[in-house]
Amino acid sequence: MEYSTQMEAARKGIITDEMKIVSEKEHISMDKLIGLMAEGKVIIPCNKNHKAISPNGLGSMLKTKINVNLGTSRDMIDLDMEFAKVKSAVDMGAEAIMDLSSYGDTRKFRRHLTENCPAMIGTVPIYDAVVYYHKPLIKITSQEWIDIVRMHAEDGVDFMTIHCGINKETAHKFKKNKRLTNIVSRGGSIIFAWMEMTGEENPFYEHFDEILEICREYDVTLSLGDACRPGCLKDATDASQIEELITLGELTRRAWEKDVQIMIEGPGHMPMNQIAANMEIQKTLCNSAPFYVLGPIVTDVAPGYDHITSAIGGAMAAANGACFLCYVTPAEHLRLPDIDDVKEGIIATKIAAHAADIAKGVPKAMDWDNEMSLARKKLDWERMFELSIDPEKARRYRASSKPEKEDTCSMCGNFCAVKNMNRILDGEIVSIFDE
Repeated sequence: MEYSTQMEAARKGIITDEMKIVSEKEHISMDKLIGLMAEGKVIIPCNKNHKAISPNGLGSMLKTKINVNLGTSRDMIDLDMEFAKVKSAVDMGAEAIMDLSSYGDTRKFRRHLTENCPAMIGTVPIYDAVVYYHKPLIKITSQEWIDIVRMHAEDGVDFMTIHCGINKETAHKFKKNKRLTNIVSRGGSIIFAWMEMTGEENPFYEHFDEILEICREYDVTLSLGDACRPGCLKDATDASQIEELITLGELTRRAWEKDVQIMIEGPGHMPMNQIAANMEIQKTLCNSAPFYVLGPIVTDVAPGYDHITSAIGGAMAAANGACFLCYVTPAEHLRLPDIDDVKEGIIATKIAAHAADIAKGVPKAMDWDNEMSLARKKLDWERMFELSIDPEKARRYRASSKPEKEDTCSMCGNFCAVKNMNRILDGEIVSIFDE
C-alpha cells in the first residue's frame, strides 16, 4: 500500500518508520498513535526531502515540544551566527527550528538546515517571498505567493506558517472592531497590506486547495497562522481573533479531507484568566487539531524578561491542551536575539513544557523530577548536576560559593534539613553548632 502523508498512512493502517520512532520516544502504543494521527489529533511533521530529521510527534497525549525562531534580518545578517544558534538550540533539546529570515541568501540558510539539522524545520513563506522577488509588495502576484510555498516544500521544510485565515471577511471585521495594537503578526500585516492595496482576496485563502496539493506531495504540515493574534492584553480574545480561528477550523477540515497534516497557531498576548478558555475554544472550533502557541505573554510591561512572561503563559496553555510552544527570549520586542538570549529562551520554555507535561499526566513525565528528588535526598551533588535542565549553570552556581562542608550548600550549612533528617532517621545525633 502506498501513501503520500503520515496522516494518509495512519488512515490506511500503514506503520511508517517515523511512527515507530515517535511511538518509542513517547511511550505510546502504535495502535493509540495511529488512531490519534488518523483523527488529526497527532501529527509527525516530516517532509520527504528532509533526510536528516529525527522525527517527533506533536499533539494529544504526547510530550510538549518547543520551537526556536531564528534567522537573518536587514540589521543582522551573520549566517555563521545563525548556524551557531541552530547548533546550540539542538544541543539544548529544541525539537523544532523556524527560519524567519527576512534578508540575504535565505535559500542557502534554509537548505543548510534541511540538509543537516535533525530538528523539525519550519518557515514562513510570506517573508521569503518579499525577499526573493525583491520588488514592491503590490507587484507580487497571487501565483508568485503560491510559488514560494512550493519552493519551500521542495527545499525540505517540514512545516510552514501560512496566513490563510485573514480573508476579506476577517479583514472587514478587523477594521470595524478597532484594536489597541492593530495587527502585530509580520506575515499578517504583510498580507493585509497586500489585500488592501490590490483589492484582491488573500491568495493563501483563495488558492488553499493548490497549497494542499503541494503539502500532500511533499508531506508538509500546514501551520495555520494567526494573523490576528492579540499583540497586547487588551486585544485578547476579541472579534478578529475569534473570527480568524473560525476560518482556520473550516480550513482544517478541508486539509484533513486531503490527508494533509495540520496544526493551529494561537495567541500572542493574553491575561492568565483567559488562557484556559482559549484552549477550549480552539479544541472546539478546530476539532482538537494540535495547537501551537507563542507564549502567551501574560503581561505587557516586562521587556527584557519576556522569556519569563511567556513561560508563565506557555505552562498554562500547555497544561490546558496546547502541545507546541514557541520560545520567547529576553530580546523579544527589543532586538534580534543573540546566542545567550536563545539559551535563556529555550530553558524557560523547556521548563514551561515540562511543568505542563506533569500537570497533563504525560507518561513518565514526572520520572525526571523523582530522580532529582532522590538525588537531593541523598545529597548527591554530581547526580543533581546531571539531572539539571541546565547542568552548566547549576555547576557554576555551586562552584561560585563553596560551603565549609561538601555535603551542604552555602545557604544552609549545618542547618540543612535534608542532612539533619537523614541523620536523625538513621539514629544519629544531630548537633548543629558543635560539629
